Amino acid sequence: MLGTSKTHILALALAMSPPFAAASMAQGAAAAPAANPGPVSTKIGIVNIQDAIVGTNEGKKEFDALQAKFSPKQTELKALNDEVDNLKKQFQAQQNALSDEERASRAKTIEAKQKTLQRSYDDAQTEFQQAEQEVVNRIGAKMLTVLEKYAKANGYSVVLDVSNPQTPVLWANQGTIITKELVDAYNTANPSAAPSAKSTGTTRPATTAARPATSATPSATPKKP
Repeated sequence: MLGTSKTHILALALAMSPPFAAASMAQGAAAAPAANPGPVSTKIGIVNIQDAIVGTNEGKKEFDALQAKFSPKQTELKALNDEVDNLKKQFQAQQNALSDEERASRAKTIEAKQKTLQRSYDDAQTEFQQAEQEVVNRIGAKMLTVLEKYAKANGYSVVLDVSNPQTPVLWANQGTIITKELVDAYNTANPSAAPSAKSTGTTRPATTAARPATSATPSATPKKP
């Protein structure tokens, strides 16, 4: 995800089937032995690109702005969610004393408000994710440029992004983690005043306070420019 053709960011693995391997060995035996070039030094770096993006001064400001923008919607959805919860509790406590007509009427009202809450939540979720992805893509494009320069300058042949769950990294020495160094390099290359002390820091804002849906919000990742 982070690699470019200019730097050897992605490791390439080649697998040979047994027949092909046997043929290659036979050809190698007939040819003159090649000189052993010796071991190749491989310097590997580990980075959480999402943490790096949110950890920059620019990223903190952008996500603080998103939080402020969507805060009124969070408050609105929380109020609607609380209203639905209260109606459900009242209905459960009183339903045995209600007539069939009143019971059906209240159940219909609760169902309608629940659908309104779900639609409002889904709309807010979509709008937030689009806004979040736009910020991630914009900062991420510059972050990848900084990463390429940093990797070249510091002799890294491979840099793996552990924010992607598909990255096969089960353990890494702390000395190989360069997330903070990448953030510092980004702040130097893209000067932005440090956010105030009340900044949300290194976490992205929650989409909404009320979450009737059961599916989790997908993490935003930068797209290569």
